[in-house]
Order: sequence, then C-alpha cells, then structure tokens
Amino acid sequence: METTNGQLLENYRKDGFLTGIHVAENAEALHFRKEYDALEAEVGAEKCEIGLIDWHFDYKFIWDLATHPKIVDVIETLIGPDVMLLATHFFCKYGPREKFVAWHQDVTYWGLEPPDAVTAWYAIDDSDTGNGCMQVIPGSHQRGIQEHGTSEQEGNLLSINQEVPVTEAEAETAVDLILKAGEMSIHHGQIIHGSLPNHSTRRRCGLTVRYIPPTVRQAEDNSLKRPWKPILLRGEDRHQNFTTVPNPFPHHEGSKR
Repeated sequence: METTNGQLLENYRKDGFLTGIHVAENAEALHFRKEYDALEAEVGAEKCEIGLIDWHFDYKFIWDLATHPKIVDVIETLIGPDVMLLATHFFCKYGPREKFVAWHQDVTYWGLEPPDAVTAWYAIDDSDTGNGCMQVIPGSHQRGIQEHGTSEQEGNLLSINQEVPVTEAEAETAVDLILKAGEMSIHHGQIIHGSLPNHSTRRRCGLTVRYIPPTVRQAEDNSLKRPWKPILLRGEDRHQNFTTVPNPFPHHEGSKR
C-alpha cells in the first residue's frame, strides 16, 4: 500500500526517520554504482571513505543523485516547498575493518540557526547489518541538541571524533536501516544515529545529501571551518541568508562524466 505524504510527514515527525524509500530502478541504481566505482578507481579507496565532501559541484552523477526528483519530492513533503541543497558527503566503509560511526546528531557542528536540516542517505551498495548499516534511535530528535563528547574507541569515522552519550537502554531501541542499492533512508538533523563496523568483505557505500529550508542561516563556522554553499532546488529563497550558488550543471557542459 502506498504511503501518503501525510503519513510520511507524521511518521517523520514522530520517529525522526523514514526508511526503505525506493529511488532508483535497477538500471539506474547500477548506473550510479558504476559511476561511483569509476570515481573510487580514480581517487582511491582511502579518499572515498569520508573524503568526498560536496563533490556534486564537479561530478554530474552526484549532482543527479542530490537533485533526484524522487528524493527531493520526499524532502519537500517534510520541509515545505522551498528546498535548498546544503551539502553532499559519501560514507564508504570497507571491510572487514573496525571503522565505525559513533552515536551523534548531524547538526551539532554545522553552525546552523535554527538547526533545521534533513539528511537523505542513498544506498550505492546494499546496506545491512552484515556490512554496518546505519542505526537510529527513534524519537531522539525530539530532545533537541545534545552535548557531544569525544569517542574513546579507535576507528570513529566522524570528522572531529565526536560522540553523544547513549545509555544501554537507549541503544537497545535502535533500528537498523537496511537498504537495497537504489533505496534511501531519511533522517532528522537532530536524531541520534551511528553505525557499527563493516565485518563483511562487502563495501558499504552511501551518499548522504543534506537539505535545508531557506529560513536557516549559518550562525557560526561548521566543523570544516568553511561556509556552506547551498543551492536552491525548489521554490523561492525569500531570506537570502547565503551567498547564491548557481546550478553547477545548467547545460551539462564541461561536467565530469
């Protein structure tokens, strides 16, 4: 049975996430994976792990994913008709390794005011408990921004090794976001989430795409110490809180691949 937009919004507001949303048919999903494979071959696996931030300005397939109508349609349902693309970031876990993503909230170090952002997580590869899929703690977005400390465990893939304390009872409520390649999950910028190590021999690659409404502004530096470069995808930007950045591929000229 098809989920209505109203149900999507209600579930998102209550739980802070949505999962198993179909984005790409098999051929299209295969196209995106092949493009990523070529990029990985070009720049190397080490760079691909967490180093591909905002490459949608240079690689058309990343731009195509970030602006995919099936993704942006859902985002519009959640945040309204005015949608800005804030950033993209690949998270690629190779196995078997002990690299993990500690419990955290996305917006903690983004410098956004108000801290309203939505992340879509598009599965380049199948993502499951065997290769370290994302986990979320339902409803944890309703508590506001939590104090983050530093992870004491080796192998945290987060940029500044941040971690939010989670009790054993909370951890037991965590939901595994199991996705097939071509599907996506969506999570609220304040939901507590993370992922366990990839103990398989399979790669687990996903593209995170961050979206904001134009009401958001950059109040302070983000953790990368550089300004965001949002692009208006739908609706209007009546607030002009950011320097306008144009569509990087207006006529698909000069784009890589």
